[in-house]
Amino acid sequence: MADSFLEFDQFGLFNRRRAMQWAGGTLGLNLGSLWRAQSYASPSIALPRTGHNSPIKSCIIVFYYGGPSHLDTYDLKPDAPAEVRGEFQPIATSAPGIFVSEHLPKMSRVMHKVALIRSMHHKNRLHDSASTEALTGRPSPQGDREEFAPINQFFPCFGATLSYLWQQQHIEIPHAALPFVFHNVIDTPCQGGGFLGTKFDPLQISLDLETNGYRAGALTLPSGHTASSVSDRRRLLETLELAATSKALTPVGHQWRMFCDKAFQLLGSEALRHALELTRESQETRDRYGYGTAPVSVGEGGGGGNGSEMGYGRQMRGQNLLCARRLVEAGVPFVNVYDFRQQGQNWDAHFKNFNQHKTHLMPLADQSLSTLIDDLDERGLLDSTLVVAMGEFGRTPKINQDGGRDHWPDCYSVLLAGGGVTGGAVYGSSDRMGAFPATEPTTPADLAATIFWRFGLDPATELHDLTGRPHKIADGQPIKSLFA
Repeated sequence: MADSFLEFDQFGLFNRRRAMQWAGGTLGLNLGSLWRAQSYASPSIALPRTGHNSPIKSCIIVFYYGGPSHLDTYDLKPDAPAEVRGEFQPIATSAPGIFVSEHLPKMSRVMHKVALIRSMHHKNRLHDSASTEALTGRPSPQGDREEFAPINQFFPCFGATLSYLWQQQHIEIPHAALPFVFHNVIDTPCQGGGFLGTKFDPLQISLDLETNGYRAGALTLPSGHTASSVSDRRRLLETLELAATSKALTPVGHQWRMFCDKAFQLLGSEALRHALELTRESQETRDRYGYGTAPVSVGEGGGGGNGSEMGYGRQMRGQNLLCARRLVEAGVPFVNVYDFRQQGQNWDAHFKNFNQHKTHLMPLADQSLSTLIDDLDERGLLDSTLVVAMGEFGRTPKINQDGGRDHWPDCYSVLLAGGGVTGGAVYGSSDRMGAFPATEPTTPADLAATIFWRFGLDPATELHDLTGRPHKIADGQPIKSLFA
């Protein structure tokens, strides 16, 4: 038994599989897709700085999957024909001259802290292709693909790029993603590291429907184990390895050791555990973000699915943003929050657009996003945290025969708050019908450049894919006029 236990494997490590099963297997130490030993080993690079006086420390992207209607939220057209302007009326806001939908009363009171881009556009008309461009700043190399045909991610998402560029800073959790429920129907595409490798995928945080709480998958301590016991087992494993081998590790062996070290570090992370424990917040704070305890019928929007799961999950929409704020406080620089993809419950309102928006989409979005902005401000975090709220595209100007609006990437709106943005500002405009940019047309590449620029990074910084081909971290230009 001893000889077998101490034998060396092809990587120059003693029988690590058996050792890990013995020393760590009972801890559930299964990293899955978070860090694979075959991840692309990325070299460190020098980081150019833009010279901006106050780079942000964090960014939260709230991604409304399905495509919210810009014409019914932040770019209403009250003077357009009835088949374009729809049912909703504009209301004045705290920012002079800016009007939003009557179903966004709470957002109307924080618009002096918000900037709007009303001229965003691209060419992808299908959900996953459009999401790819929205979340990476580049169109998918596979083109505008049907969403039911999986799209392999090539370009890294924003958080993955930041993780790569900041890897020498040894940030415990550089990037986290909050899926809506633990089976998000289909994962929102392009959350990961792309050609940088799965090492730079986000830490996936899921919702436990039984407790309405959050967990970090395989990095959650199993019952009966503490951070102290994890440390003890790690030290024992290191002692055994040092005693068992004097051989130099191969590059893959070094990388495997790095993954193990990172796994043990996160298993013992009190900061992560505390950030996910929303019960540490007062009930008043949780209520401010929007919180309920009973399942809600999924029939309001005409969708299907498991009523209990989607009902509980929908009520966690606001709690997702509260969790994002807690992750930022815990030192996570980049957090993505995704709405789920259940048809009829997301923003893909091909029919009954106005009923869906006013009954179960806009009320919680209005409450949770406005609270996030105010909460960050009250805690002194808004200036250093950029909040981006967007979908993958907008909706058609003309209402269809089912009372819905269809996909429309030709012009839509994106909301920015914090991070030094000039509150009450508007960049670009749409035409009379909300169909195309009228002034200052803007692309996802420009938004990507803006995010990286606000982190103090030069958008022209180059990354290299597996073939050695260089790629700028963003092909667009930062929208500097929106920031003081």
